[in-house]
Amino acid sequence: MGIRMRPLTEKIPKPLVKVNGTAMIETIIQGLHSQHIEEIYIVVGYQKEKFQFLTEKYPHITLVENPYYQTRNNISSMYAVREHIPNAMMVDGDQVIYNREILDPTFERSGYSAAFRKEGVSEWMAVLDEEGIIKDCIVETKSAGWQLLGVSRWNLEDGTRLKEQLEYEYEVKKNYGSYWDNLPLLYYRDTYQLGVKEAQYTDILEIDSFEDLCNIDPSYKTYGQGI
Repeated sequence: MGIRMRPLTEKIPKPLVKVNGTAMIETIIQGLHSQHIEEIYIVVGYQKEKFQFLTEKYPHITLVENPYYQTRNNISSMYAVREHIPNAMMVDGDQVIYNREILDPTFERSGYSAAFRKEGVSEWMAVLDEEGIIKDCIVETKSAGWQLLGVSRWNLEDGTRLKEQLEYEYEVKKNYGSYWDNLPLLYYRDTYQLGVKEAQYTDILEIDSFEDLCNIDPSYKTYGQGI
Protein backbone atom coordinates (compact mmCIF):
# COMPACT_ATOMS: atom_id res chain seq x y z
CA MET A 1 0.00 0.00 0.00
CA GLY A 2 3.01 2.28 0.35
CA ILE A 3 1.71 4.16 3.40
CA ARG A 4 5.02 5.99 3.86
CA MET A 5 4.73 7.36 0.33
CA ARG A 6 1.37 9.05 0.79
CA PRO A 7 -0.27 11.17 -0.54
CA LEU A 8 1.09 9.79 -3.83
CA THR A 9 0.05 6.21 -3.07
CA GLU A 10 -3.49 7.20 -2.21
CA LYS A 11 -4.05 7.24 -5.97
CA ILE A 12 -1.68 4.52 -7.16
CA PRO A 13 -0.16 1.32 -5.71
CA LYS A 14 3.47 1.73 -4.73
CA PRO A 15 4.89 -0.71 -7.35
CA LEU A 16 3.27 1.36 -10.10
CA VAL A 17 4.88 4.62 -8.98
CA LYS A 18 7.14 5.85 -11.76
CA VAL A 19 10.76 6.60 -10.95
CA ASN A 20 12.44 8.71 -13.61
CA GLY A 21 9.73 7.76 -16.06
CA THR A 22 9.33 4.02 -15.46
CA ALA A 23 7.10 2.24 -12.95
CA MET A 24 9.12 0.36 -10.35
CA ILE A 25 7.53 -2.98 -11.17
CA GLU A 26 8.19 -2.48 -14.86
CA THR A 27 11.92 -2.21 -14.20
CA ILE A 28 11.58 -5.69 -12.66
CA ILE A 29 9.53 -7.13 -15.52
CA GLN A 30 11.92 -5.73 -18.11
CA GLY A 31 14.86 -7.04 -16.11
CA LEU A 32 13.35 -10.52 -15.94
CA HIS A 33 12.70 -10.49 -19.68
CA SER A 34 16.32 -9.52 -20.28
CA GLN A 35 17.27 -12.72 -18.44
CA HIS A 36 14.86 -14.75 -20.62
CA ILE A 37 12.32 -15.19 -17.82
CA GLU A 38 8.78 -14.78 -19.11
CA GLU A 39 6.56 -16.80 -16.74
CA ILE A 40 5.81 -14.10 -14.17
CA TYR A 41 3.22 -14.07 -11.36
CA ILE A 42 2.35 -10.78 -9.68
CA VAL A 43 0.46 -10.82 -6.38
CA VAL A 44 -1.98 -7.92 -6.21
CA GLY A 45 -4.35 -6.54 -3.61
CA TYR A 46 -4.45 -2.79 -3.04
CA GLN A 47 -6.00 -1.12 -6.10
CA LYS A 48 -5.57 -4.43 -7.93
CA GLU A 49 -7.41 -3.25 -11.05
CA LYS A 50 -4.61 -0.80 -11.83
CA PHE A 51 -2.21 -3.68 -12.53
CA GLN A 52 -4.36 -5.10 -15.30
CA PHE A 53 -2.59 -3.17 -18.07
CA LEU A 54 0.58 -5.15 -17.36
CA THR A 55 -1.02 -8.33 -18.68
CA GLU A 56 -1.78 -6.54 -21.93
CA LYS A 57 1.58 -4.82 -22.24
CA TYR A 58 3.77 -7.80 -21.35
CA PRO A 59 3.25 -11.44 -22.40
CA HIS A 60 3.01 -14.34 -19.95
CA ILE A 61 2.11 -12.27 -16.88
CA THR A 62 -0.48 -13.65 -14.48
CA LEU A 63 -2.08 -11.57 -11.71
CA VAL A 64 -2.87 -13.45 -8.49
CA GLU A 65 -5.11 -11.78 -5.93
CA ASN A 66 -4.32 -11.63 -2.22
CA PRO A 67 -7.67 -10.69 -0.63
CA TYR A 68 -6.08 -10.32 2.82
CA TYR A 69 -3.52 -7.63 2.02
CA GLN A 70 -5.06 -5.17 4.50
CA THR A 71 -5.20 -7.47 7.53
CA ARG A 72 -2.31 -9.93 7.14
CA ASN A 73 1.41 -9.64 6.56
CA ASN A 74 3.17 -10.61 3.34
CA ILE A 75 3.07 -14.29 4.30
CA SER A 76 -0.43 -14.15 2.80
CA SER A 77 0.96 -12.96 -0.53
CA MET A 78 3.41 -15.84 -0.67
CA TYR A 79 0.66 -18.24 0.35
CA ALA A 80 -1.38 -17.06 -2.65
CA VAL A 81 1.35 -18.23 -5.05
CA ARG A 82 2.66 -21.18 -3.03
CA GLU A 83 2.20 -23.63 -5.90
CA HIS A 84 4.75 -21.68 -7.95
CA ILE A 85 7.53 -21.46 -5.33
CA PRO A 86 9.60 -24.50 -6.44
CA ASN A 87 12.08 -23.57 -9.17
CA ALA A 88 11.33 -19.88 -8.89
CA MET A 89 12.81 -16.48 -8.18
CA MET A 90 11.06 -14.20 -5.69
CA VAL A 91 11.36 -10.44 -6.22
CA ASP A 92 9.82 -7.69 -4.09
CA GLY A 93 7.60 -5.61 -6.37
CA ASP A 94 8.38 -2.19 -4.90
CA GLN A 95 11.98 -1.91 -6.05
CA VAL A 96 13.88 -0.29 -8.89
CA ILE A 97 16.26 -2.50 -10.82
CA TYR A 98 19.41 -0.66 -11.86
CA ASN A 99 21.51 -3.68 -12.85
CA ARG A 100 19.53 -6.43 -14.56
CA GLU A 101 22.25 -8.97 -13.82
CA ILE A 102 20.88 -9.14 -10.29
CA LEU A 103 18.00 -11.13 -11.83
CA ASP A 104 20.31 -13.74 -13.35
CA PRO A 105 18.43 -17.05 -12.84
CA THR A 106 21.52 -19.22 -12.44
CA PHE A 107 22.58 -20.19 -8.93
CA GLU A 108 24.52 -22.88 -7.11
CA ARG A 109 22.20 -23.15 -4.13
CA SER A 110 18.94 -21.62 -2.96
CA GLY A 111 19.32 -18.30 -1.21
CA TYR A 112 19.34 -14.54 -1.52
CA SER A 113 21.08 -11.91 -3.56
CA ALA A 114 23.19 -10.00 -1.09
CA ALA A 115 25.75 -7.21 -0.92
CA PHE A 116 28.61 -7.19 1.56
CA ARG A 117 28.57 -4.10 3.76
CA LYS A 118 31.58 -3.17 5.87
CA GLU A 119 29.33 -1.29 8.26
CA GLY A 120 25.99 -2.38 9.58
CA VAL A 121 22.78 -0.97 8.15
CA SER A 122 19.15 -1.03 9.26
CA GLU A 123 18.32 -3.92 6.97
CA TRP A 124 18.28 -7.71 7.07
CA MET A 125 21.90 -8.80 7.39
CA ALA A 126 23.03 -12.39 6.93
CA VAL A 127 25.96 -13.95 8.76
CA LEU A 128 27.71 -16.71 6.81
CA ASP A 129 29.70 -19.70 8.03
CA GLU A 130 33.02 -20.86 6.58
CA GLU A 131 31.24 -22.58 3.68
CA GLY A 132 29.19 -19.53 2.75
CA ILE A 133 25.96 -20.84 4.26
CA ILE A 134 23.60 -18.44 6.06
CA LYS A 135 23.92 -19.33 9.75
CA ASP A 136 22.16 -16.29 11.21
CA CYS A 137 20.13 -13.28 10.16
CA ILE A 138 20.11 -10.02 12.09
CA VAL A 139 18.14 -6.82 11.61
CA GLU A 140 19.73 -3.43 12.31
CA THR A 141 23.21 -4.60 13.18
CA LYS A 142 26.30 -2.42 13.51
CA SER A 143 28.55 -5.25 12.37
CA ALA A 144 29.79 -6.01 8.89
CA GLY A 145 27.75 -8.55 7.01
CA TRP A 146 25.76 -9.42 3.93
CA GLN A 147 22.77 -7.16 3.31
CA LEU A 148 19.97 -9.24 1.88
CA LEU A 149 18.41 -7.68 -1.19
CA GLY A 150 14.86 -8.24 -2.37
CA VAL A 151 15.67 -11.17 -4.66
CA SER A 152 15.76 -14.84 -3.68
CA ARG A 153 16.05 -18.09 -5.63
CA TRP A 154 14.58 -21.51 -4.80
CA ASN A 155 15.37 -24.83 -6.40
CA LEU A 156 12.85 -27.67 -6.62
CA GLU A 157 13.76 -29.31 -3.30
CA ASP A 158 14.00 -26.14 -1.21
CA GLY A 159 11.02 -24.55 -2.91
CA THR A 160 8.89 -27.59 -2.14
CA ARG A 161 10.07 -27.50 1.47
CA LEU A 162 9.25 -23.79 1.75
CA LYS A 163 5.79 -24.39 0.28
CA GLU A 164 5.06 -27.09 2.89
CA GLN A 165 6.34 -24.93 5.76
CA LEU A 166 4.30 -22.02 4.49
CA GLU A 167 1.14 -24.13 4.43
CA TYR A 168 1.79 -25.34 7.97
CA GLU A 169 2.40 -21.85 9.35
CA TYR A 170 -0.56 -20.37 7.51
CA GLU A 171 -3.16 -23.12 7.66
CA VAL A 172 -2.35 -24.88 10.95
CA LYS A 173 -0.70 -22.25 13.13
CA LYS A 174 -2.70 -19.35 11.65
CA ASN A 175 0.47 -17.30 11.61
CA TYR A 176 -0.92 -14.41 9.60
CA GLY A 177 1.31 -11.69 11.03
CA SER A 178 4.67 -12.98 9.84
CA TYR A 179 6.95 -11.94 7.04
CA TRP A 180 7.35 -14.89 4.70
CA ASP A 181 11.15 -14.56 4.87
CA ASN A 182 10.98 -15.42 8.57
CA LEU A 183 10.34 -19.03 7.64
CA PRO A 184 13.60 -19.83 5.81
CA LEU A 185 15.74 -17.26 7.62
CA LEU A 186 14.54 -17.72 11.22
CA TYR A 187 11.90 -20.36 11.98
CA TYR A 188 13.23 -23.19 9.80
CA ARG A 189 16.74 -22.01 8.99
CA ASP A 190 18.31 -25.32 10.05
CA THR A 191 16.32 -27.17 7.38
CA TYR A 192 18.11 -25.26 4.61
CA GLN A 193 21.61 -24.68 3.33
CA LEU A 194 20.96 -21.20 1.99
CA GLY A 195 23.71 -19.21 0.36
CA VAL A 196 24.13 -15.72 -1.06
CA LYS A 197 24.56 -14.65 -4.65
CA GLU A 198 26.89 -11.67 -4.52
CA ALA A 199 25.61 -8.36 -5.83
CA GLN A 200 26.15 -4.67 -5.23
CA TYR A 201 23.69 -2.80 -3.04
CA THR A 202 23.43 -0.24 -5.85
CA ASP A 203 22.08 -2.92 -8.24
CA ILE A 204 18.61 -2.61 -6.79
CA LEU A 205 16.86 0.06 -4.76
CA GLU A 206 13.88 -0.08 -2.47
CA ILE A 207 12.28 3.31 -1.98
CA ASP A 208 10.89 3.53 1.55
CA SER A 209 9.35 6.98 1.73
CA PHE A 210 8.12 9.93 -0.29
CA GLU A 211 11.24 11.80 0.78
CA ASP A 212 13.41 9.00 -0.65
CA LEU A 213 11.45 9.21 -3.90
CA CYS A 214 11.99 12.97 -4.17
CA ASN A 215 15.73 12.53 -3.64
CA ILE A 216 15.92 10.00 -6.47
CA ASP A 217 13.42 11.67 -8.79
CA PRO A 218 13.32 15.45 -8.10
CA SER A 219 10.24 15.88 -10.29
CA TYR A 220 8.13 14.77 -7.30
CA LYS A 221 9.28 17.70 -5.16
CA THR A 222 6.42 19.79 -6.50
CA TYR A 223 3.84 17.00 -6.24
CA GLY A 224 0.61 18.22 -4.69
CA GLN A 225 1.48 21.90 -4.78
CA GLY A 226 -1.51 24.05 -5.48
CA ILE A 227 -4.00 21.29 -4.69
